Amino acid sequence: MRVRYYLDPDLGYPHIYDHKIIEEEIEDVLNRPGEDRKGAEGSRVVIGTTQDGRFLKVIYVLDQKDNSIFVITAYDLKGKPLMAYKRRLRKRGKV
Repeated sequence: MRVRYYLDPDLGYPHIYDHKIIEEEIEDVLNRPGEDRKGAEGSRVVIGTTQDGRFLKVIYVLDQKDNSIFVITAYDLKGKPLMAYKRRLRKRGKV
């Protein structure tokens, strides 16, 4: 499936760059999600690990017309949200 990215309207590059994330990291998480659940307003929230071990939270929507994934934003999972995610993985026996 093709992956598209929200572009910063002022600068013209993917918004994920503002969070020091590159496309390959997004694709790592989308290909091997730890969690993928419903988000707000029809979006999806995926949490996972990149090949380098970085934990990311990615917000996206499925575009059925274009058969693609449209990534709105992504950022590092840190602090309490990261601890909660790891706890959920342990409960499911995935760690």
